[in-house]
Amino acid sequence: MASKQRNHSSSTHGEDLKSKDLERSRVRPQNEALRTNQGVKIADNQNTLRAGPRGPSLLEDFIMREKITHFDHERIPERIVHARGSAAHGVFQVYESMAEYTKAAFLQDPSVQTPVYVRFSTVQGPRGSADTVRDVRGFATKFYTSEGNYDLVGNNMPVFFIQDAIKFPDFVHAVKPEAPNEMPTGGSAHDTFWDFVSLVPESAHMVLWTMSDRAIPRSLRTMEGFGIHTFRFINAKGAMRLVKFHWRPVLGSYSLLWDEAQKIAGKDPDFHRRDLWEAIERGDYPEFELGVQIIEAKDEDSFDFDLLDPTKLVPEEIVPVKIIGKMTLNRNPDNFFAETEQVAFHPGHLVPGIDFTNDPLLQGRLFSYTDTQISRLGGPNFHEIPINRPVSPNVNNQRDGMHRQTINVGEASYEPNSVSDAWPKETDPAAKDGGFESYAEPMEGTKIRVRSESFADHFSQAALFYQSMSDVEKEHIALAYQFELGKVTKPEIRARVVNEILANFDADLAAQVAEGLGLPKPEKGARAVGKQKPSPALSLLNRVVPGIKTRKIAVLAAPGSDSAEIKSVQAALKAEGAAPLLIAPTLAPIDGMNPDATISGMPSIMFDGVVIAGGEKGAKALAQSGDARHFVLEAFRHLKAIAAMGAGKDVLSAAHLPDKADGVSIGGDGKADAVLKLFIEAVGQHRVWSRREMAESVPA
Repeated sequence: MASKQRNHSSSTHGEDLKSKDLERSRVRPQNEALRTNQGVKIADNQNTLRAGPRGPSLLEDFIMREKITHFDHERIPERIVHARGSAAHGVFQVYESMAEYTKAAFLQDPSVQTPVYVRFSTVQGPRGSADTVRDVRGFATKFYTSEGNYDLVGNNMPVFFIQDAIKFPDFVHAVKPEAPNEMPTGGSAHDTFWDFVSLVPESAHMVLWTMSDRAIPRSLRTMEGFGIHTFRFINAKGAMRLVKFHWRPVLGSYSLLWDEAQKIAGKDPDFHRRDLWEAIERGDYPEFELGVQIIEAKDEDSFDFDLLDPTKLVPEEIVPVKIIGKMTLNRNPDNFFAETEQVAFHPGHLVPGIDFTNDPLLQGRLFSYTDTQISRLGGPNFHEIPINRPVSPNVNNQRDGMHRQTINVGEASYEPNSVSDAWPKETDPAAKDGGFESYAEPMEGTKIRVRSESFADHFSQAALFYQSMSDVEKEHIALAYQFELGKVTKPEIRARVVNEILANFDADLAAQVAEGLGLPKPEKGARAVGKQKPSPALSLLNRVVPGIKTRKIAVLAAPGSDSAEIKSVQAALKAEGAAPLLIAPTLAPIDGMNPDATISGMPSIMFDGVVIAGGEKGAKALAQSGDARHFVLEAFRHLKAIAAMGAGKDVLSAAHLPDKADGVSIGGDGKADAVLKLFIEAVGQHRVWSRREMAESVPA
């Protein structure tokens, strides 16, 4: 008994010691100055050290390097951001020589196909999160050019949350699941994200994009991409122009509805990944055109914003997008881990003819990406992994290191040398196939940690974006803010977003969001901006490309449906390039035809339109099925085109849906062709927006 007591006492004592030890490890930063990991007080945590207000960032900035180095190594082996990705192989061809603007070899000859590997991704969530969450999407392209790898590493939005890379760890920490409970997964609807962005007004423009339909794309195949930063084109004569990169899906750009996005996340969290894979497998190769906005060097300072500010875009009405080539994704990966998970992108992977600017976010990324890949991929030799290897030789005197695969032959591991006949050696940058040479930009400035005054306007472009939206898109934005801020538990954060952010770029939006949150109507913002000249190119509704090519159409049927009509409908849809799938209550054959999926297994949220097959017996079975009624109810609510063939109209009646509504086409015998024609036209517009008020009365 005494022994047991001693043991118990000893255990308690040990637990007390451990508790005290843990308490010393707990950091509660009350009344403490911000310091580096070495204990040095930090006077400015907002700006990277640079050569003058608009000059390049300096490598000697030990505060920025320490902060980003720590951030880069916080997660292994999963990517810290953009962890959940999907990818495909393909080719890129330029339409005509771009020699006038750049000497980059892959942009010269229209007959040359440059291999590419493209990775799409979400930002916030881990590898296991859902595809359709509200989030920014990554759009990274690796060009395997004859001059080496060129990586265009961007997003599906043309701007970013912050202006300076030193704030990137703060932004990501804020948007990631909260530290105490690791929630939420894959979303920004929580306190720490909105606390951060409400205190950092430079984020207002990008947050608005994220609250728009751009953050819930219909598919990766119909999603735009942007290089975000301003880069340089340099031609063979040394002439420089500034450039912004755009990817345009040939099929047009489309979004999900928020209700759809949430339901798809539960029904099929791999929705985007599956759509991309299946489209390539069936030969519907995704195509994207590459566009550039080219700005003459003399015009760099002619805008009312700074081209080096990554929270700003150049309206297409001011500088049109010149379409210069097309990328076709035509092959799925052979192994997800070996290719998609191990591919290493870097905005610093350049080729002659393309160069950086002093964008302070880009400058920090040039340091961060290599540092991150070393951690994720086990050392400095990640370029030797097959998916990362260039198609051009990569001969240099770098040797050894973890996971080295190249067997270097010869004595020389240095340059210059004479023992290996001086090889490899530098090339003459002036030669036709010369090496990379940075643009000779004049540089003079005081070494200083400060933000350029030209970066100070945080609300004009947010106003521009919102005022350029259609009424439908504005409505969705207001609802998105209400949803996200409704998940925020601290009232002061909600109020700060409304009163100090929204009220500064649109009073009506601020008032709508305030009303939805039960807040007082906000006063005019202290830094409120006025009306902007709208940019119609910013509205997704102006990105619609009529047609139903690659669209997934549900042909809803049951035993007893008109099989001849089903075959005719499928043939007509395939002739238009669509992908019709036979959907039925079970997988039992219907007059010899095997259904592709069941109604419960593949609900209407997976489709772009619905055709209800005719045939009295089949229509009666569908009308009596709760799953079938819900299928068409949901399609109607989500503004999708519906065609009811013959007795199929009874299914609409059973679901208490009107048979006379925009986007609903009905017809009996002899009218099938007319019904399908109306249906195809409606699907080709993506949504039947004119039906949205009627659809609001339909149960979710």
